[in-house]
Amino acid sequence: MNPSQRLLAEAMAGADYVQVDELVFETGYVREPDEAMVPEDVVMELKLGKEELAFTREELDDARYLGDGTYRLKSGALLRFLTGVTLH
Repeated sequence: MNPSQRLLAEAMAGADYVQVDELVFETGYVREPDEAMVPEDVVMELKLGKEELAFTREELDDARYLGDGTYRLKSGALLRFLTGVTLH
């Protein structure tokens, strides 16, 4: 696991919320990506009201760390991992 992937796994594990572009979702299911997973395996499910998002390992692979808990995915989406004390 490269350093950026390690940081992503740590950020995911401690996140109560994930900001996807401009919307903040509550974390549901989160699994640390590992080599045993195939690209189609879901590693993170997020919820905002009745809206749900799921991210696969493939979508999170090669996420680029931008700093301050923010990552840019290959798709161009920005993810920022937040804890309960981050929001006020």
